[in-house]
Amino acid sequence: MMEKRLVLAIALSLLILLSWSTWISKTQHIDKQVVTHQAPVPITTPTVPREFGQSTPAEPIAPSLWKFSQGKYDLIFSESQAAIKEVVFKSYQDYRFPLKYGFLAGDANRIFQKENTTSESVDFVYRGQDQQVTKRFLCRSDYSLELEIIVENLSSQPLSISPYLILGVLNFTGDPSLTRLQDVTLASNERIIHPSPRKDTNIAGVKFLGLRDRYFCAILEPGTKDSYTGFIKKINPQESEIGLSRTEFQLLPGQQTKQSFRIYLGPQELQQINRINPEWTAVMYYGTFDIIAHLLLQLLDLLYSWVHNWGVVIVILSLFIYLILFPLTLKQMHSMKKMQALQPRIEELRKAYKDQPQKLNSEIMGLYREYKVNPFSGCLPLILQIPIFFALYQVLLRSVALKGARFLWIKDLSAPDRLFTLPKALPIIGNEINILPILMTFGMFVQQKTSMTTASSGSAEQQKLMLIIFPLMFGFIFYHMPSGLVLYWFINSALMLVYQLRISRQP
Repeated sequence: MMEKRLVLAIALSLLILLSWSTWISKTQHIDKQVVTHQAPVPITTPTVPREFGQSTPAEPIAPSLWKFSQGKYDLIFSESQAAIKEVVFKSYQDYRFPLKYGFLAGDANRIFQKENTTSESVDFVYRGQDQQVTKRFLCRSDYSLELEIIVENLSSQPLSISPYLILGVLNFTGDPSLTRLQDVTLASNERIIHPSPRKDTNIAGVKFLGLRDRYFCAILEPGTKDSYTGFIKKINPQESEIGLSRTEFQLLPGQQTKQSFRIYLGPQELQQINRINPEWTAVMYYGTFDIIAHLLLQLLDLLYSWVHNWGVVIVILSLFIYLILFPLTLKQMHSMKKMQALQPRIEELRKAYKDQPQKLNSEIMGLYREYKVNPFSGCLPLILQIPIFFALYQVLLRSVALKGARFLWIKDLSAPDRLFTLPKALPIIGNEINILPILMTFGMFVQQKTSMTTASSGSAEQQKLMLIIFPLMFGFIFYHMPSGLVLYWFINSALMLVYQLRISRQP
């Protein structure tokens, strides 16, 4: 029963840690019309952000939207602000990654004009009485960009410059299943942190910044790393902005200054980001088990390069991890077999020392030592699976490669398998019938049934209760999980069941 209680505790831990997740539906497309550069159309936009350190927000302006197409993606610009409102990834079912006013720099009320547009670059120019500001975006096909901001003093007096640049805005309203997956990264030479996006944070000497949603990310790296401070700033209860600021400096009459930045706007693909800058992969942070997650991610990519099917990759991964843990699993099953054989002796001891609990425990432990049985050894493989499970959960949850990936009847390995939909919702499970969690629950029921030991009437009732509760609990936890993760656990459980049936038939 000790083993059963530990397994139940682990199951309850899984329930607490995982049941909060409302699984991702398709990202809602922003219902805004955009136009190509031939015909910009004015629209109304929400209030633009306050300047860094400014006590009151700048007055809103009414920008037009302009689309710049670059192979795999479209950049939707707010033309008058020279800022990127959102990125549309054409290779991923037109997935929209919002930035709101990405790469906004300087006074939010400046009115920029679009100039010098080519197939790979675009200039936005602001001409004021005392200064001229040029923002030049150079877009590449690998999701990377280069940004230059050139400021020229047109006046006869020194001009005070307080540079800052917004990477993007995080919005905490809307679908909680989307907002929960928003992360930020601030990296300097000394440390890399992943702070709460809801709290003001600063880090000096920043090397790069990152923000991401479930599948995609934006990364910003200044050309001069030592002079910038990375910041997260709450701009209202629903939004925070992340960006760079720099200490004020003087620009002499007729002088100009140029600030350069490297940018990544693309999917969270380890190999893709690693090719551009290996340090940027820190943006792909998977929490407590980040190291294990990155190892699994590399293994998944390697397997996919061989078989080119993500469902088969997950099956192979399940086999691989099962083989690694097989020595411990074998020891666990033999230990359970010995425990079953000792149950009649243990029941005799319970009857003999029913009024002496300390003596009973001492005798039972002596019996375990005599037959070299460790009652806790059976839980070790399951405990070792927990870090792998949580790491794989994060990897598969955020894997853009699994989005839309098919396997057998499964249409999308990043979502529940949804064999069919009922006209009316059922309690707990809703109106979607997901067959994989049901198969997994049945398999766990058979596995529990096989491992049941001969026990007294009281213990037998507890075992029968566990036989029902334990599989149902796991079925409930897994029911709305991504089918790729359920597939992994189902294959692993099926392998354990097959070998357990073989062990149970041995004398």
